[in-house]
Amino acid sequence: MHDFHYVKGKMYCEKVPVEDVEKAMGTPFYLYSYNTLRNHFTVFDAAFSEMPHIVCFAAKANSNIAILKIFVNEGGGMDIVSGGELYRALQAGVDPQKIVYSGVGKRVDEIAYALDSNILMFNLESFEELQVINECARRMKKVARIALRVNPDVNPETHPHISTGLKENKFGINIEKSLEAYRQAKTLEHIDIKGVSCHIGSQVTKISPFVDALNRLKRLIALLREAGITIKYLDLGGGLGITYNRETPPSPSDYAKAIIEASKGLNCTFIFEPGRVIVGNAGILVTKVLYNKTNEDKNFIVVDAGMNDLIRPSLYKAYHGIQPVEKVRREKIVADVVGPICESGDYLAKGRKISRLERGDLMAVMSAGAYGFTMASNYNSRPRAPEILVKEEQFYVIRQRERYDDLIKGEDIPAFLKRLS
Repeated sequence: MHDFHYVKGKMYCEKVPVEDVEKAMGTPFYLYSYNTLRNHFTVFDAAFSEMPHIVCFAAKANSNIAILKIFVNEGGGMDIVSGGELYRALQAGVDPQKIVYSGVGKRVDEIAYALDSNILMFNLESFEELQVINECARRMKKVARIALRVNPDVNPETHPHISTGLKENKFGINIEKSLEAYRQAKTLEHIDIKGVSCHIGSQVTKISPFVDALNRLKRLIALLREAGITIKYLDLGGGLGITYNRETPPSPSDYAKAIIEASKGLNCTFIFEPGRVIVGNAGILVTKVLYNKTNEDKNFIVVDAGMNDLIRPSLYKAYHGIQPVEKVRREKIVADVVGPICESGDYLAKGRKISRLERGDLMAVMSAGAYGFTMASNYNSRPRAPEILVKEEQFYVIRQRERYDDLIKGEDIPAFLKRLS
């Protein structure tokens, strides 16, 4: 569910007409609903109320500090994958004891930053990383709390680029080798084993892969406890999918029921890392039609948002619904919705049957709250779009539109080049 709806043919976000935001901000821009964001988080959290748990929002899905603050205010933690995300989480006021640091390529300076910040734990990805974190903690005279990310070899039945729990994926430690890794970790003076971690993929639309992974982890935890290794936390990651088109993902309550049933007797505090399921349908990308053109009977609608603003269609062939901001009775056409980027892969929709849109019309690209702005770039030297948050009848600029001078911030022309001009 979300709070984007029509009133007398005009699209609203909560109680704000989308066209009013455009008049103030121009296009393109990202628009989020506070009510949807808060409700999605609280519904997910409440679904697990009968078991000890921490909901650590996956900051990579949408890392604007205002968005993160919404979840912090509801008692949420953060799943981070970089020093930059740690900085953002701390700026949003998250309790460091609710931060888990995932990711396959942590730098030493990032590890030190996390140790100084006293985060809950690192989710480790390899034997070598275990040694590096132990050495970093030794130099800092600290102890690093860790879980090992185990690769359970479970097929999440999602897009190959966002599948992370198979043997061929770069993430985690093979489940057969993980017992050896834990035994090695137990011998290290500056390592404190706290848990087991797993993440099978993103946009998963079935419950069974999560339950399969949990059952494999339960067997591992039993072996670890037999070996005298205490496991307090089980981090099941995120990955629960949303509806972009015709998908029918399970609800958080159905997902929770299955996990709670499968985890009986495990005696762990569960960590969940939802991202897309919280923010995906809580945001849209609003863009304006620049031109219509036809090549050999193929229709193109050229808009002012491109793959630099929302790369998912180009990167994953991902589907995003396209809706007019104002409904007008016009003929239906089949068209590609394309952006201004000088790449043939620059499109927001292909072969889409939609009402004909005219120059100046506004278009909403739906379900853009997750992996939208966070994956945006300045390709073609395009300033990144602003982010706007709506709460009831007010809207707030939570990130300003970049200006041209922002594009060259930090760049410099060496003196020898200036002398040659």
